[in-house]
Amino acid sequence: MKKYFILLIGLAIVGLAAYEALIYYDENFPYGRMWETPAVRPHEEPPLSTPSGTVPYLQGGEELFKATPAERLKSPITFSDQAEIQMGKILYSKFCAQCHGKNHDGQAPVGQSFHPLPTDLRSAKVQSLSEGAFFKEISYGIPEGKQPPLATTIDVLDRWRIIAYVQSLGIRK
Repeated sequence: MKKYFILLIGLAIVGLAAYEALIYYDENFPYGRMWETPAVRPHEEPPLSTPSGTVPYLQGGEELFKATPAERLKSPITFSDQAEIQMGKILYSKFCAQCHGKNHDGQAPVGQSFHPLPTDLRSAKVQSLSEGAFFKEISYGIPEGKQPPLATTIDVLDRWRIIAYVQSLGIRK
């Protein structure tokens, strides 16, 4: 027991000596500390102001979609165009099928780990959504984690194509 106590005291003395050596070195370092060098002077000049027209609110962009009520959002693509629907199908399999499944029923491997489970996209509730409401749910999500926001993941036109594809499926019978 005495050996362990002496060893512990020896380790404490060595640790204290190492700490004191580091403090001495730090205080007497010939090049100074980073925050003491003339190259680093935070906020020495006032921050730049944002020029008008930089934020895309008035000219378009994601902020305009966010601010527009869902009932006023209209798709720039034709939902009956088969080429757009086919592109939407490809995009669905890339971005949505992992959660909503290849049968659009919410029965996919990734989606099974969520609570609540992903929605059946062929349900009457989903199929009755307006195109603007559907766009907002895909883009900005549904609260409580029911749908993650995908605005930064999926391009605007691609979101509209996915909506065209899902709405072309119709209500499950």
